Amino acid sequence: MSVLPGSIVVSDWHRFPDSKEFFSRILHKKRRRKFGLLEAPTMPPHMNVDTIRYKVFISGKTGVGKSALAARLAGLDFPKMHYETTGIETTVMFWPVKLKDSDRVLFFRFEFWDCGESAMRRFDHMLPSCKEHVDAMIFLFSFTDRGSFEDLSNQISRITGSSDRVVKLVVGTKFDLFMHTDVTESDVTRFKEVWGLPVFRVGGDVSAGLGEVAPLLNALAENLWYQDCIAASSMSIATAGLAQTDTEIIV
Repeated sequence: MSVLPGSIVVSDWHRFPDSKEFFSRILHKKRRRKFGLLEAPTMPPHMNVDTIRYKVFISGKTGVGKSALAARLAGLDFPKMHYETTGIETTVMFWPVKLKDSDRVLFFRFEFWDCGESAMRRFDHMLPSCKEHVDAMIFLFSFTDRGSFEDLSNQISRITGSSDRVVKLVVGTKFDLFMHTDVTESDVTRFKEVWGLPVFRVGGDVSAGLGEVAPLLNALAENLWYQDCIAASSMSIATAGLAQTDTEIIV
């Protein structure tokens, strides 16, 4: 079950004046900074901001744009010509958000993992490596490839278990090629009704603007934050229950 967009974080905070100092940490000359696995934004002493780390697995059939989506979200360039990822690729990016209830600012560190479909079939360890300690999964389909949409249900069932505590989002790529679409809005609506998952749409060339990636990144952030808050609350209740039980035994 996903949370309502904008119910936890300020959805358009990147447009507000008080966000500029924070977003400047992920920008360089009005373009997004590229971060390696061990790199992070440099923070001045007066900016006391917590950074929360999450691993996100991007899943989908060959050609739907898994690597391109990771590059788009991180603000990086990607090749115009398609090539299948030969193994596992990781992309690191940072995204600041402001919580609505407390005005607290958090930096989310997303580490996106994607793996080529052929490599995943050939090597048994690929999928378990991508799923290990994963916090969220993004399932992709292309609006120009009906087969990739029809495979969504199989993907979700095969990769996630009923007990998996992971955030799940769906992204439809190549939405701008509406003249060649093989997936209708009715198809998407029926899928959302059955699975109860939000579906985002991306397409077109990547620009330097933050507005085009903000909806998906904010949704990822607030669903992950909500999941952690629920887990922390459950743990507190369980701990209190154990403490009460111990007291009764002592008495």
